[in-house]
Amino acid sequence: LHRRNQPGSPELIEGSAYIYQSVMPPVLKPESSKIDGNAFLGLSLARKSDRGHPESVTHQIAFDLNDVMDRSYEYMSSTNDDGFLIGGGEPGAPKSYKLPAKDSANVELMHIGTYNPEWGGISEKEIIEVMKSGKILIPQIEVLPTKVQLNGDSPPELELRFDMPWGPDFVETTSELPPNWQLRFIHNQLFKHFYNPSRYCPSPFHVTIARKVEFRSEQHKEAYFSMCEAVVKKWKLAGPRPLNANPVDNKSGIWLFTDRTKPTHFFPPNFLPPYNTEEKRQIILSYLTEEWDEKTLSWVRAEYPEKKIPTSVKQKRRVAPVEEKSHFMEWCGNPIEALLGVSGRAPATDFAV
Repeated sequence: LHRRNQPGSPELIEGSAYIYQSVMPPVLKPESSKIDGNAFLGLSLARKSDRGHPESVTHQIAFDLNDVMDRSYEYMSSTNDDGFLIGGGEPGAPKSYKLPAKDSANVELMHIGTYNPEWGGISEKEIIEVMKSGKILIPQIEVLPTKVQLNGDSPPELELRFDMPWGPDFVETTSELPPNWQLRFIHNQLFKHFYNPSRYCPSPFHVTIARKVEFRSEQHKEAYFSMCEAVVKKWKLAGPRPLNANPVDNKSGIWLFTDRTKPTHFFPPNFLPPYNTEEKRQIILSYLTEEWDEKTLSWVRAEYPEKKIPTSVKQKRRVAPVEEKSHFMEWCGNPIEALLGVSGRAPATDFAV
């Protein structure tokens, strides 16, 4: 097993070779994480395609991920035997001679591992009970792809990223929330609730397009990424989109996966728009003030990119406040318990109304 962004993991430095070592993922308690598995909570971007596997299913129609693929291998020379994991998956012979497999496009929000607590996982029953209880607030998820890039593995994985382009404004709390805020919001809630030893998240938030990707030449590589940049720009013009299976749906939520090919349970939104009320904005910001540090395995103050605004407008650094607690900081810890009437800090509120 290997993960980047840790000591000993591969780092990609422009113009240099990869330095690669196999290291354990940044699980919460390495000594108690006995056997790894592939169970996780996350988003599904699966979409059936006549170019993919006939058994693929459609979970979203917002993005046609075939637009960032190279099924004809015009730019790429090879991938691993899985081929393309998205865009309908691999159809198998005679259309494709990679391993036939359904579309498994997903974004992991929390890696669980297994459903066996003795191995470091969590029982499936406990996960389902928690997710259905309302203890985890699930907003109407609308996402925006931000870039296609290679990760630090060698050979690398090709990923479609879902970053927050800028941070939330912790001063002007009525300002626009950044794209993809829902991912960090849910991720942080999950990490504050579940403490199983094998818990981690393959950061940054992304969909894996293909693994062990190699290009025909540097020129082909540049041409491929230029194509992807144009596609992502088109998506950005349309803005964040809900992950609905048809135009009339309004239930863009999260899935429990036994592995990337087996989404088994869907959890619809229970924390619905609008998100500009004072009470809801306080809760959202309270979970965006921190981020999980994979190196120290602890919570740290979140820091975000600054929003690109005209130079004539004074910029504010998007950093979670630490010295003076604003009102919303009182919700930090577990605002969900407060809403459920557990801690007594706030009255119970039904956000699904």
